[in-house]
Amino acid sequence: MSGIGSSSKAVIAALVTVALWASAFPFIRIGLRSFDPISLAALRFFVAAIVVTGWLLWRRPKIPSFADMLRLAACAAVGIVAYNVLLNSGQRTVSAGAASFIVNTVPVITALIAIVFQGERFSLAAWIGTAISFLGITVITVGLPGGLKFGEGAVIVFAAAVCQAVFFTLQRSLVATYGAKVCAAFMILLGSLCLTPWLPGAIGQAGHATAAGVLSVIYLGVFPAAIGYATWGVAQAHFGASRAANFLYLVPPFATGLAFLIASEIPSFSTLTGGSIAIAGVLIVNRSSSS
Repeated sequence: MSGIGSSSKAVIAALVTVALWASAFPFIRIGLRSFDPISLAALRFFVAAIVVTGWLLWRRPKIPSFADMLRLAACAAVGIVAYNVLLNSGQRTVSAGAASFIVNTVPVITALIAIVFQGERFSLAAWIGTAISFLGITVITVGLPGGLKFGEGAVIVFAAAVCQAVFFTLQRSLVATYGAKVCAAFMILLGSLCLTPWLPGAIGQAGHATAAGVLSVIYLGVFPAAIGYATWGVAQAHFGASRAANFLYLVPPFATGLAFLIASEIPSFSTLTGGSIAIAGVLIVNRSSSS
């Protein structure tokens, strides 16, 4: 990939993140059949911590200062611990598809946070692209069987979305200083450390878990966690907090495609239409950022 420009690398990193994070929703549902929400998060990030520890020992990057380590710990507490525990808790009653739609309020929340607290500016075209993307997600949501019923689980998932938006905003300056992969590695380690008190119980539950449950935890730890957080950092470092978050509008369409490939679920007309609208909005936002 040495011949690929920085913009192309950032786009590839964002799309890899989208694919991995889209796959996380159904795998979380599988994992919750064998683990409670906190235990699932603890075991998932224990697996991820093993992966990133190996990477850190291999690359031996610069260790962040004490002050920056505290900031990384805050990012881990919000973006890893709180987000994943809330998402897991919400997905006990909210389907994987519905959860992915609720979490896709993150771009709007991220944009508001970045504009109010970080002074980021959106062009008119970027705002139009954001509105088009949100319209696409709305079209998909309206077409769901029974729609989205906002009960307790949905509120919990929305709280997870707020945590993720705050995380995206907080980590941006750290990524600029230490690099995306280093920040992701330390945040995963710190997040895993915060979840350590629940690890013994998680290991106990693993002894009674199904093979599918154990494999889902391993997959979630290696791919959406260890790899997904690193690739997302690369995308955010290039595009900025609010513009990078627009890629997350692609998560439901990707999730729909995965459901078709894995479970032979045929998407509805509204899902395909809304997904196309969402993708168009993302393209508009990205073109406005490069012009």
